[in-house]
Amino acid sequence: MTARPAASRLDSLDAVALLGALAQPTRLEIFKLLMRYRPHGLAAGDIGRLLAVAHNTLSSHLSALEQVGLLASRREGRHIIFAAQAPRADALLNFLSEACCTEAPATCGQQSTVIPARRDYVASDRPLRVLVVCTGNSARSIMAEAVLNREGLGRIQAFSAGSRPQEAPHPLALGLLDELGYDVGTMRSKSWDEFLAPGSGELDLVVTVCDDAADAPCPAFPGVPMRVHWGLDDPAAATGPVAARRAAFLQSYRDLTARATAFINLPFEQMELSELQPVLTAIGRMEGATGKSLEQAA
Repeated sequence: MTARPAASRLDSLDAVALLGALAQPTRLEIFKLLMRYRPHGLAAGDIGRLLAVAHNTLSSHLSALEQVGLLASRREGRHIIFAAQAPRADALLNFLSEACCTEAPATCGQQSTVIPARRDYVASDRPLRVLVVCTGNSARSIMAEAVLNREGLGRIQAFSAGSRPQEAPHPLALGLLDELGYDVGTMRSKSWDEFLAPGSGELDLVVTVCDDAADAPCPAFPGVPMRVHWGLDDPAAATGPVAARRAAFLQSYRDLTARATAFINLPFEQMELSELQPVLTAIGRMEGATGKSLEQAA
């Protein structure tokens, strides 16, 4: 278990060290991801998969964050688990607010120096059934389905569909998911009509990830599910060299994983619909959101 620096108060040098560690896009995304997974943390391999970061690059970023106390790590079997240290973030916020604010910022709550075990698969008799929809069901919705099913750990059963589906998922979407260790063998593009058929089962939530699908008249899916919009630009619309198009899919994947992980870490089993709807709508405002998502979540 790594030692954690004191979190109650920072001096200027300590604050500079924390700001320096976070002043790099990948490190900032790592810390934001692990804050969503408090207090359990994630294995290094899972962090790399969710952020699509190569192992050698990831190791240096994890080390930099750990050195300043923003992360702590422990070994659990063959895994090294990293967890965000919320008190260090609180201390930085307090330091920055001392000279300009009359009230202290809200804190994330105290956290034990012991990192709980990784979240394990939780079998459920009634997982939350989620349908992710975009027009073609070839890129964004396919990637979101994969992430939600893997990260949901038995609490979520995710599907995807399109209002006007393509013949097959986009090769760059499948290639990226395959590289990151997802099972792509059964992934296919399909119409949302499949979820209207008798015996298809009731849905709890419909998430639209493209503005066109959000604007389309939504069928009366069985179960009268809640509906939210997480609009993102279509990576399949990217043009230019293969590297540029692949970069668009990488960014779309990262934006989707940010939303998916924010969702799955909610205690949604204990939340009323009136509580859950505005939270899921707010998730649609996360980085990368289309203007329509920002408008709907305002």
